[in-house]
Amino acid sequence: MLIGSAALAVSGAGASAVSAQSITDRVLKEGKITIGIFNGEPWGFVGQDGKVTGFHPELIAAVLGPLGVANIDFAIVDWPALIPSLLSKRIDVIACGMAITPVRCEQVIFSNPDLAIGDAALVKTGNPHNIHSYADVARNPALRMGTARASIEVDNAIKSGIPKDRMLLFPDGDSLVSALLAGRIDVLMNPTPAVIPTLKDPNLKGKLERAIPFTGLVENGREQAFYTAVEFRPEDARLRDLYNESLAKRRAEGTVTTIAARYGLTASDIAPDSLTAKDLCPNNYR
Repeated sequence: MLIGSAALAVSGAGASAVSAQSITDRVLKEGKITIGIFNGEPWGFVGQDGKVTGFHPELIAAVLGPLGVANIDFAIVDWPALIPSLLSKRIDVIACGMAITPVRCEQVIFSNPDLAIGDAALVKTGNPHNIHSYADVARNPALRMGTARASIEVDNAIKSGIPKDRMLLFPDGDSLVSALLAGRIDVLMNPTPAVIPTLKDPNLKGKLERAIPFTGLVENGREQAFYTAVEFRPEDARLRDLYNESLAKRRAEGTVTTIAARYGLTASDIAPDSLTAKDLCPNNYR
């Protein structure tokens, strides 16, 4: 499903300050909104036909459509300029896989999270060692794990009890995949966005699969992940709240899961229904 008009390039952030006036009434009256994206797969990107597609463009259309917002333009913005472009009103909303973090909570307001992006595991087809967590690897001394040098997966594996002498570190994704196919490692750990394009490689069809379900590092009773959401200006809290209400309905009817599946994301990548932006921005929720 391809959505949106031709991408509009936006660069830089040096706009003058704009009065803090909500755009909610204008968006609802005109049924039109401009969404900032980063042009990165699977979040939001320009397809081969020149149109914008991706998880967040589809999600935005599904959530805002019932609110009467059917005219959606997408603007490609350099990553560092996304929040400045939002605050200066060059764009109306950001929807590109941006994670909720304490620093960003001070700058913008977030919708409730849509995805929970953590570590993913690639194994040979059939998952011969029945690997579904870091803990599975830790308790079997015969298993060897591979990941990229200096990656967060190294730290997560160590914290999960996997000794360094059972980790092989590689400089790039190709060497990791080759090691898994050759049997030098039994599982390849990478962030979910890195695993998805690997599985699209036609040369690997039938050879590798994603281990599902998979539990990454668990700390303080919660699996560690970054939670993506849609970003609004602080003065647009009413638009954010309307978005959240519609998002909850799209979750309940299965639309969010269906959209995610089109981009290689699974039900386990969907953020829990019970988790809210207020939970993740406890000191700056507005």
